[in-house]
Amino acid sequence: MVGQFLEFIESAPNQSLRSLSDRVLRKCRELTGAEAGTIFMLRGQGRHRHLDAVSAQNDVIRARPTLFSVPVSQASIVGYVAATGETLLLEDAYAIPADRPYNFNPAFDQRTGFRTRSIMAFALKGFRDRPIGVVQLINRRPLEGPPAFLPDHEQMIAPVNHIVGRALERAATLERLTERNRALTKERRRVAELQAETERAFMVSVNLLARAAEVHDEDTGNHILRVNEYSYMLATWAGCSRAFCQEIRFSAALHDVGKMSVDQAVLHKRGRLDERELAEMRRHPVYGHDILVASDRLKMAAEIALYHHEQWAGTGYPFGLKGEEIPLAARIVAIADCYDALRSARPYKPSFSHEKTVDILLNGDDRLDPKVHFDPRLLALFAARHAEFGEIWERLKDQETQDA
Repeated sequence: MVGQFLEFIESAPNQSLRSLSDRVLRKCRELTGAEAGTIFMLRGQGRHRHLDAVSAQNDVIRARPTLFSVPVSQASIVGYVAATGETLLLEDAYAIPADRPYNFNPAFDQRTGFRTRSIMAFALKGFRDRPIGVVQLINRRPLEGPPAFLPDHEQMIAPVNHIVGRALERAATLERLTERNRALTKERRRVAELQAETERAFMVSVNLLARAAEVHDEDTGNHILRVNEYSYMLATWAGCSRAFCQEIRFSAALHDVGKMSVDQAVLHKRGRLDERELAEMRRHPVYGHDILVASDRLKMAAEIALYHHEQWAGTGYPFGLKGEEIPLAARIVAIADCYDALRSARPYKPSFSHEKTVDILLNGDDRLDPKVHFDPRLLALFAARHAEFGEIWERLKDQETQDA
């Protein structure tokens, strides 16, 4: 019998709980001659424990039996078996002695016209011999002998109980894990969607903040988009990590956000600034840092805002940092911003061509000394691949721009 059940179970490995329980119930009914039956699996913890019907069969009722749940309580037959592990052999469900704690619920019979008579209910045992479910067999239809389940039937089932119980326990565990993995996958997908939505909202906010900084400035149009792309390109050439390159690609746009806090009279003044006005204008890196530093996502942007006017030779502001004391992101944006400023038209200058801009950046002019202003390693990378800056300009240039 044990070998027969082993062969029966292993003949179709990796079955679903429903499929395996259907096969087990059919086999139990075949061995005992039961015309109907149900397999329940124990679910939940503590006071919330209950028995879920996972397979129900009935040769008399044509309609497919509906699955249901039963609380684990000694008041019901299967609840009693699950709680105690005891096997019940009942000759007549309607004649249970009054001294027994359990009773029969005739609701199914009343609803369908089915007549429950004999019942055999036994616990399925799993790991450490703990009940993990209940098999309830109904109405033995013998070819010979009495129409009741006998101790012989219990002895027939007992040797294979653990085999069946553990097989069903494995199937139930696999099903729970599958459901949990499916739920986790769904949750991860939802989290990813929320993260993407948050990221889109964040990037919109960054872009709006960068645009707001330009409202009162001479930098307009696609300036911030181009500076982002130049900075990303130069960071890539410099061998920076992917995360660094992705972060500078939006952080660079906020380099002048501090101008939002500069005295507007100073910001819009035509002509040379006096010492007080120049000091106020040179506070914009600090203003920008103060605006951005509170956000963890904008730490690089705050760093760029604070240091992008520092110069390699230590002649910049606001702190006069020198060489590699200046953060790399700020050194990158300094070149990107200068290239775009030279290419862009200003009230005091026309838009310079790519060739003229490259010449000024590499060789200097009366206002700019590249050896003083820029990181020589980054400048060498620019010298080797500056054509890609030109391509970015052409792709994102403002319609009214004309090169001189």
